[in-house]
Amino acid sequence: MDDEFGAGYSRVLAGSLVLAGVGGRTATDALASGFDPRDVWLAVCDVQDVPPERRLGRDIKPTG
Repeated sequence: MDDEFGAGYSRVLAGSLVLAGVGGRTATDALASGFDPRDVWLAVCDVQDVPPERRLGRDIKPTG
């Protein structure tokens, strides 16, 4: 979430945005309840209209 929304705003979203995709919980509550982090992330993406090409995170070139 930090890569997409920035460190500060991602914390706000995680604690306040209610996600239908994880049973009407916030991301923080869903993770604490045992939801798979990927499912939580995809629920955030759906609500925040993150385009499919950015749902896997930013590309980081391998080193070495």
